[in-house]
Amino acid sequence: MAQKSTAVEQEVQPNLSRTDYSMDRLSEAFETSARRWELIVYPSLFAFIILAAYGFYLVFSLARDVHYLAISVDSNMTVLASNMQAVSENMTQLTGNIRTMTTSLNSIDLKVATLEPMLTNMDSMDRSMQSMTLATHRMRDDMSLMNHSISRPMSFMNSFMPW
Repeated sequence: MAQKSTAVEQEVQPNLSRTDYSMDRLSEAFETSARRWELIVYPSLFAFIILAAYGFYLVFSLARDVHYLAISVDSNMTVLASNMQAVSENMTQLTGNIRTMTTSLNSIDLKVATLEPMLTNMDSMDRSMQSMTLATHRMRDDMSLMNHSISRPMSFMNSFMPW
């Protein structure tokens, strides 16, 4: 049996040396590949950490800005609500003033209706004034003509008068 085990050992021994050689090559290949991956993965991981930190900063600053925006909108809404109350009160006053104006316009309309007969009389007075103006112009023209007719003989006669 001892001979058999040595024979088996001799047969296994060359296989082990081939296996050891293959394992050494596999180990070296794996280490080379791992170094290549380390050159890619570690810088990528570092870049990812930087980008994640920057993303966190952006989200944090956005949340802070939204918080300030919410506070600002809340205070502005309070001011807007008080201003809307004032607008509502002013609209109520405006409605009352428009009602008063409507009443005044109705009374003015009634008074204008009573003025229409007066306007008719005013038209007849206007026509009478125009005819009087025309008569006055004619009288002026006649006086001018008479003055022109009388002034020559009178100036001649005045030269003979002692006074």
